[in-house]
Amino acid sequence: MNRLRIRHITGYRYEGEVQASYNEARMLPVSSEGQFVLHSSLDISPVSSSHHYVDYWGTRVSSFEVLTPHNELSLTATSLVEVRNRTHAPHSADWELLANQAQASTTYVEQTKQTRLTEPATDLVVMAEEIAARHASPCDAALEICTEIGRQVEYVQGVTGVQSTARESWLDKRGVCQDITHIALGALRSVGIPARYVSGYLHPKPDAAVGETVTGESHAWVEWFCGDWRGFDPTNLIDIGDRHVTVGRGRDYNDVAPLRGVYSGPFRSSLFVKVEITRES
Repeated sequence: MNRLRIRHITGYRYEGEVQASYNEARMLPVSSEGQFVLHSSLDISPVSSSHHYVDYWGTRVSSFEVLTPHNELSLTATSLVEVRNRTHAPHSADWELLANQAQASTTYVEQTKQTRLTEPATDLVVMAEEIAARHASPCDAALEICTEIGRQVEYVQGVTGVQSTARESWLDKRGVCQDITHIALGALRSVGIPARYVSGYLHPKPDAAVGETVTGESHAWVEWFCGDWRGFDPTNLIDIGDRHVTVGRGRDYNDVAPLRGVYSGPFRSSLFVKVEITRES
């Protein structure tokens, strides 16, 4: 078990004065299987009234507006979370049983539909179908599909953006965790496996000392359904364990963006992000 303290600072600097802004933040984790939130808070500057709720996908949302003129919007999310390794019990569901289960609830049906960000390239679909045909177990097929994608796509920062699609990233074979996750979602959904996007954090240093603070970043991985939800990190080719902290789930990045909003003011703005993770036990 790890106890992790996460400090996530983000916001916008504007090239001029903003008269008003309306925003949503998804930056605070929730207690769920494998993790327990001991403390979490969100500080907003300029000071603003806010409304908190849990959205359709189970993610904590802070909705707020700033109605005083400002040149910068800054948010600091601080969380203390106990994280345990997840167990991945074998599932006996075959393809026929999975197909029946996937149509039995909107929870699964919604995660079988492609989005603009996950729509897969033709050769990716062919690869996923070839892998699926080799396995009697959808769970085993999903693991091989995600592993193969992680092997083929190189992690490179700066070559994609938040609206880059799975088709674009797969063609280039480069991207970040968000892109690799979108590619994996498209491939899994193309063979009938419900799959969802997970946002959160990954402690980047497995052997970090207690009390050591390291620079981290937001992270993304995939969960697929094969009788139960099973998580996997295709970017790092590892199971979800006691270094992963979950913040949100959805169909793709657009459902879990850490910060989004609209404002009245200058055309240009720049995003800033800083994440620090400290192992406390």
